[in-house]
Amino acid sequence: MTERFDCHHCEESLFGKKYILREDSPYCVACFEALYASTCEECGKPIGCDCKDLSYKDRHWHEACFQCSRCKSSLVDKPFAAKEDQLLCTDCYSHEYSSKCQECKKTIMPGTRKMEYKDSSWHETCFVCRRCQQPIGTKSFIPKDNQNFCVPCYEKQYALQCVQCQKPITTGGVTYREQPWHRECFVCTACKKPLSGQRFTSREEFPYCLSCFCDLYAKKCAGCTHPISGLGGTKYISFEERQWHNDCFNCKKCSLSLVGRGFLTERDDILCPDCGKDI
Repeated sequence: MTERFDCHHCEESLFGKKYILREDSPYCVACFEALYASTCEECGKPIGCDCKDLSYKDRHWHEACFQCSRCKSSLVDKPFAAKEDQLLCTDCYSHEYSSKCQECKKTIMPGTRKMEYKDSSWHETCFVCRRCQQPIGTKSFIPKDNQNFCVPCYEKQYALQCVQCQKPITTGGVTYREQPWHRECFVCTACKKPLSGQRFTSREEFPYCLSCFCDLYAKKCAGCTHPISGLGGTKYISFEERQWHNDCFNCKKCSLSLVGRGFLTERDDILCPDCGKDI
């Protein structure tokens, strides 16, 4: 006897009929389409076995239905873009959604490499240095007055020159006596330690850290011999070309503070009136 060859679903004989295999099981055309045919996104009808099924991201179309949502031109074998579940030809997508080049004002077509900066876009070939007209590409650049400059051109045209090393200041910097300095160039005249962010003073227009200034120029206390900076509100006593820190202006014998009091002198010493009675 001849072995039966039936539809896996309706069990009708498939001898002499068209059928489709799915996972090694045969189905008549009607059962296969009812069970497994995709529904066209455009017309809502099943995509039969005799039709080409075009798919994109788990969505399916008849070949004749696979078209641009705007102009209805066929997208078969053509580049297209998707926006909010709609398929668009490149022309319609560009007209509706593509960025315009900041330089030439033309549309930047999908798939074309573009450069972006602060909500503005350029064709790669239009993104050039305003001064030398060379493409910037992925190199560093500096914007100024709505124009872009490569770093060497910006430095030549706009950057301040450090008064110490004469090189351009591209970031940060320090202004002293209305002159620009690199932070690393603004140092103490004596010890060369950086002064940026530190307290400092000057003498004859040269900057000094407080420590060097005190060692070099400050008067010395007649009591402790340490420098009297006079900076930051430091109080001191001055008498006959001698100076004392407030805390050092004490009686030589009894150590009583003489600030605001009467006092006597004996050679280089200062005494309170009681200790000086026997002078």
